[in-house]
Amino acid sequence: MPRNVVVAQSGGPSPVINSSLRGVIEACQDSPAVFGTLYGGWHGIEGVLKEELLDVSAQAPDEIALLGTTPGAGAIGTCRYKMKERQEKDFDRVIEVFKAHDVGFFFYIGGNDSMDTAYKMSRLAAERGLDLVATGVPKTIDNDVGDTEFKLIDHTPGYGSVARYWACRIQNANEENAGSSPSDPVLVLQIMGRDIGFIPAAARLGDPDRRMPLQIYMPESGLTLADMADAVNDELKRSGRCIVALSEGFDVGDIGARHDAFGHVEFGACGSTAQQVAVNYLNEKGLQARGAVRGEVPGTEQRCNIAYASTVDLDEARRVGRHAARIAVNDGNGWMATILRKPQPAYEACYEKVPLQAVANSERRFPAAWLSSNRLDVTDAFVNYARPLIGNDWVRIPTENGLQRFARFKPVFAPKLCPPYQPQAY
Repeated sequence: MPRNVVVAQSGGPSPVINSSLRGVIEACQDSPAVFGTLYGGWHGIEGVLKEELLDVSAQAPDEIALLGTTPGAGAIGTCRYKMKERQEKDFDRVIEVFKAHDVGFFFYIGGNDSMDTAYKMSRLAAERGLDLVATGVPKTIDNDVGDTEFKLIDHTPGYGSVARYWACRIQNANEENAGSSPSDPVLVLQIMGRDIGFIPAAARLGDPDRRMPLQIYMPESGLTLADMADAVNDELKRSGRCIVALSEGFDVGDIGARHDAFGHVEFGACGSTAQQVAVNYLNEKGLQARGAVRGEVPGTEQRCNIAYASTVDLDEARRVGRHAARIAVNDGNGWMATILRKPQPAYEACYEKVPLQAVANSERRFPAAWLSSNRLDVTDAFVNYARPLIGNDWVRIPTENGLQRFARFKPVFAPKLCPPYQPQAY
């Protein structure tokens, strides 16, 4: 007998997260003898806890197909709710909801913290004799899931698109800065990435031949604001202008940090930004050129802009979602679908599986060997790693009356069969 499915998402969204969702849905619909009704956890595990299960099986095929070019997580929502060990009532509630709706398969799309939730659900199922297969689907723009040897996962869906965004953004910023440099010789661009430098490093993809006056300040560099001032002024003496690609997690001192449920700094909600501090510091310190320093903070646009998405990333995100469904059928409980790179000169991805336990709460650091000797740049080895992930083509985005046409799911929810419940951490 087919068992019902819950698929949910957690953490910050990405331009391709819905492509993975599409892959899971399509693969499940291709095997009706195994998978029954598909439900989407409305805003992740919180929706499961509150028994808010969107009926995905009731959605039109055309809308499911549109997930492939719909960024963000609006279709079924996401959350930042952490299932901690001491929250036994929450785990009991998940079991209650899953049993009430005959859920036999649980797919969780997310990063390292989400894989921890998926792992806990897989372990809980095994310990309590619950007939449930929990499978992880990787997602994070930070590219920090896995290990520094890249053996567990080569890269995560979402990273290639945000890397492409910054490659293109740097190109545009350079054109603007080249024209306005007599009055605005220094441009500081704040880039997402918390304390991991994979996204700031992608700025180099916009200038692989190193022709721009570009400096990259990553959390791993160990540099200070004083070092930045010296390096920027050295560049001004050489080129008359400078573009600073600045990680939001670069150490500029106290910015009034706020933290989410996972303990991560919510940089968009802080009292200040690294960009603001850096701009003020450089202007106060003084420039070896006329004019002033300007700064920009693109914010969440870099993870919800489908126009800059990588076609390679979109395709791989869908494939890894489909692969997760195959793993659930063929290998059972406790795995995450993963993307690896074939050992050959030309880039080609392949899809495997790793134990959820191996990636739960993992945090891959940016390899020290990929930092340049002056710590203001990245090496060609990084460029060679990341360049294939951003693809070559532009995404073809469906439009309606001149506007982007995103997926629109009908608000059809499963009937509530359990008593009302408030998540334990509220």
